[in-house]
Amino acid sequence: MSRQSGPGQRPGIRQVAARAGVAIGTVSAYINHPERVSTERAARIAQAIEELGFVPSIAGRQLRLGVSSLIGYLSPDVSNPHFSEIAQEVEYRAERLGMTVFFAHSHGDRDREDAYLAAFEQRQVRGLLVSSFAPVEDRLAAMRERGTPSVLVGRRACDDGQPSVSIDDVSGGRQAVEHLVAQGSRRPAFVGGPLPVQQVADRLAGAQAALRATSGAYDLEVIEVAERSIAAGRAVGAALAARPAAERPDGVFAANDVLALGLLQALVAGGVAVPQEVALVGYDDNEFAEASLIPLTSVRARHEDFGATAVDLLFEAIEHWPRPATELTAARRVFAPELIVRETSRRG
Repeated sequence: MSRQSGPGQRPGIRQVAARAGVAIGTVSAYINHPERVSTERAARIAQAIEELGFVPSIAGRQLRLGVSSLIGYLSPDVSNPHFSEIAQEVEYRAERLGMTVFFAHSHGDRDREDAYLAAFEQRQVRGLLVSSFAPVEDRLAAMRERGTPSVLVGRRACDDGQPSVSIDDVSGGRQAVEHLVAQGSRRPAFVGGPLPVQQVADRLAGAQAALRATSGAYDLEVIEVAERSIAAGRAVGAALAARPAAERPDGVFAANDVLALGLLQALVAGGVAVPQEVALVGYDDNEFAEASLIPLTSVRARHEDFGATAVDLLFEAIEHWPRPATELTAARRVFAPELIVRETSRRG
């Protein structure tokens, strides 16, 4: 049977009740507590809903029950496969827990980030997962006081009251440069930025620590970029390829895989042999690292359950609110990175 609502019309609960021949309260009970409705009446209501194309109002139900089935996830860069992969894990885990995720992307813009955080709070989401390149803990603390718990994703929280799931980026940076030195690099470089971003700063700190621990007196050239993108990597790669070989780094650690892949393209296009002349290491181990024309050595910056862990920690924070994060089972979860060696750095 065809649906009866015409263009611009949205059938309501009153129409469903009339079609099914039951009271409005019975339809409401069917939607919110189906176990309280007889099988015969439930079948009539279900048929009426199908015929009319009725969509229950989740927002209304949330207002009545005072409980939302939504969580928000704010990501800084939808174009980066690293964040896309985390978002997918978050969605799968939340779905298994009976929740729906609203995704938003700040594109690294602080004004957009603030606007999305305000929008999430206004819609009374149960909690928030936030990946940010900028300091955001003060804002999250204020939201937590008002009833919206959150988990900082991708960077370790400084505030004792803020749960977080992060990577030991200092260790990751150290592993990357230790590997370059072990492969014979004596003029290493770091490409990343903006340098004040905590994740970038930690990876650089690890790289510098690796050189301080070596027996040789190696200097690390630091090349800052405004954004960690393919285009930025290509620009740096073209500039390096244009240098005389003796003035060019013989090993490069890029702050993420997207930068590294842009570097790789430009170096090869400029006639620079990778890894013979320039060994290259990225970070994140995204899906394109292994699939690159020359498979990219990368620091695997998370485990398969990274996104799921963030969701689980958020649910614990929601359940125990307003207790402080210090009372949670694992208020701060730090994952250990792992260097995955491939052809862009393997010499001999």
